[in-house]
Amino acid sequence: MGLLTEAFLTSLVLGAITAGLPLLLAGLGEQMSEKAGVLNVGIEGMMLTGAYCGFLVAYDSGSIWLGFLGGIAGGMLVAALMALFCVRLGLSQIVIGIALTLGAEGITALLHHVQFSQTYPRLPAAETLPIPLLSKIPVIGPALFDRPAIVYLALAAVAVLSVLYRSTHLGVALQAAGDKPAALDSAGVDVARTRTVAVLTTGALAGLGGAFMAEIGAGIFIPFMTNGAGFIGIVLAMLARGRPLWVLGGALLFGACLSMTTALQVAGVDIPTDVIQMLPFAAVTLVLVLFGRRASLPAALGVPYVRGAR
Repeated sequence: MGLLTEAFLTSLVLGAITAGLPLLLAGLGEQMSEKAGVLNVGIEGMMLTGAYCGFLVAYDSGSIWLGFLGGIAGGMLVAALMALFCVRLGLSQIVIGIALTLGAEGITALLHHVQFSQTYPRLPAAETLPIPLLSKIPVIGPALFDRPAIVYLALAAVAVLSVLYRSTHLGVALQAAGDKPAALDSAGVDVARTRTVAVLTTGALAGLGGAFMAEIGAGIFIPFMTNGAGFIGIVLAMLARGRPLWVLGGALLFGACLSMTTALQVAGVDIPTDVIQMLPFAAVTLVLVLFGRRASLPAALGVPYVRGAR
């Protein structure tokens, strides 16, 4: 059976959106954090906590929107710890980020075992919001224009953040917090507050991405289900050079790699699952080799700011 069939292409695009959207949200959040000078290695833990909290709230309340709010709250909870230890106390961002990720993995796995290990409940399929006429376009119509409303909101966030970074005082403050925090402080803007806002926003976006993964992508929470998505988000943020649109492009690329298994099954191609699951990480390695040297990172990234220090 040929690969370039309508069923294969539709499945591939649909899977790229479903798998890529959590990467997009994580990448956008990490991008803001890095702009402000905080290397948020704990984003994987924020996503996983958001996935667990989002699923739990959606399951108990019967509302996916309350579940999304639960995911945002879970991600921000981990982000608040990151902000406390790294921004306020000046501890190592890498060490704290890894610790938070490992802690989130252990806690969510334990809570899931206590609550759901015997039942593994599933959420019902989320309602979609088809866009008239556009949803009828072959191949891309069902994949792009007949999706849950949260997909459209996430795509709108790309445009909103692009404008924020280019045309607002907050965007300038975030850039200065990462490049020249002392100059920002001299201008009367609180560097710690700016970085804290960025980290908390990162937690909110990462938590929302995790909630999407559990509620829309899988319909179930499974321990360790993020499977490195947060770290791919870090790569996306580093390679995007401050451009949210580039994060979107990278998220769709890696999302397509992640969804390749399902698309090939639809096409009737028999390839070992392990080979397909290796694709996104092989793609990450290839992209880093090709474009890693051109990545533009803030001068003060990962460096705690201490007022008056030299």
